[in-house]
Amino acid sequence: MINNIFVSSEVGTLLRLIIHSPDSGLGKVVPSKAQDWLFEDIVHLETMRRDEYDFYVKILLYFLDKEKVKGKLDEIDADKSRDFYKPSNKKYFNSDKVIEFEKLLSDILEMSEVRTQLIAAVCAVEECSYQFQNEMAQMQNIDLARVLITGILPNNKMLYPPIPNLIFTRDIGIVVNDHLLLNKPAKYARTRESLLAKYIFFNHPMFEDLQDKIIEITEDENHFLLPEEEQEGRLNTLEGGDVMMVAPNHLLVGVSERTSVEAAKQAIDLLFEKNAVQKVTIVKIPQKRDYMHIDTIFTQIKRNVWVLLGSLGRIQEEAEKQSIWQELGQQPSYEALTIKQFINKDDGVKVKDFANLEDLLSSITKDDLNCYEPIKFIYSGNNEFPYGAREQWTDSCNLLAIKEGIAIGYDRNDKTAEAFREAGFQTIRAAELLEKFEKNELSPESLTDTIIMLPSAELSRARGGSHCMSMPLLREF
Repeated sequence: MINNIFVSSEVGTLLRLIIHSPDSGLGKVVPSKAQDWLFEDIVHLETMRRDEYDFYVKILLYFLDKEKVKGKLDEIDADKSRDFYKPSNKKYFNSDKVIEFEKLLSDILEMSEVRTQLIAAVCAVEECSYQFQNEMAQMQNIDLARVLITGILPNNKMLYPPIPNLIFTRDIGIVVNDHLLLNKPAKYARTRESLLAKYIFFNHPMFEDLQDKIIEITEDENHFLLPEEEQEGRLNTLEGGDVMMVAPNHLLVGVSERTSVEAAKQAIDLLFEKNAVQKVTIVKIPQKRDYMHIDTIFTQIKRNVWVLLGSLGRIQEEAEKQSIWQELGQQPSYEALTIKQFINKDDGVKVKDFANLEDLLSSITKDDLNCYEPIKFIYSGNNEFPYGAREQWTDSCNLLAIKEGIAIGYDRNDKTAEAFREAGFQTIRAAELLEKFEKNELSPESLTDTIIMLPSAELSRARGGSHCMSMPLLREF
């Protein structure tokens, strides 16, 4: 097993990550609770699993742990029970490179003290009865892991709400070089997944070397003296979709609907104190459900290639164009974006402003990554009205780079795919790529400048793309 955990870029070759396949809890989401549980819509679980997410797993395994799937896809696909994808089954792929969250959880439940503490903690958060707590204590570990995640007992009784957003493992934490910055979720619906993740990172042997390098966001002591109505509006919250490790010395933190200024400031202080990075840039985006996290409006494909939402690109230039009409009373039609960079120097922290998102991304390419090739910006919907906004909504800007120039996106964003092709990339559907891999017509090692198009009719309803559905633990850069 690879023992080191280290991430210093968004585009280095991906060697290890945490994922979580859609679980039965997603199939329990009802319309009246969808938004409370942070889902945009109800999904058809079997379609999401078999026809969409399973392709994501197979693609990841082909790139990261090929021996698990090479020459075996026909057999895997023929199994209607999907045992290959289930940690509780003997046929489970059980990779130490593409790692299932549920498997990590079942591993730590082997530790009796951790098991007792975790059952008690979850039951306290979910206000379970004492009888149910005792019932959980009698379960087999793999069954208990499933109940802790889904809230569903083996007899199909719902004990407490599901945590459907756990499919988006990016949000539970982010590896910052050799440190780990833990999530502190903004919404109560994600409290249990954050708690489970914390127990994993502090107790699983895989993370043993990280124990003194785990950074937790906490509330300021003054917070507890505030009236309750003020407390909720001043929480320190941070989610992994708002954090990007773009270069060995540089971390981006979004301030958004889900990540607060207070948490961003605390993260900067702690990261600088531990000398984890030298530079942190805060990107404050509109607090809208449309955007949610910064990785919904831009992600990196290569050192010199970024995909982004054009309407949030050159904001300052658009503001200057419209300023004369604003003086005459017209309401501005652009949205505000604030970018401030904090640089930790020997003589103190220096602050630098960026007027536009493209300026920041260009600076990362040139100044942090020392890449002087022409910078390419790929725009959501090919920057055509109204496709930019439509396709950003279905995660056209939320791509996971498996290695430099190779990324996974959704198949439904046709105009964005067109923009990638115009920029010199090939696009290929996941099923076709896997078929070519199996026939040795293509290989993960020889593939260059390719966007892999993942089936996404149901996945896109959940409002998160392949970047959201990954927590990289190790990249080679």
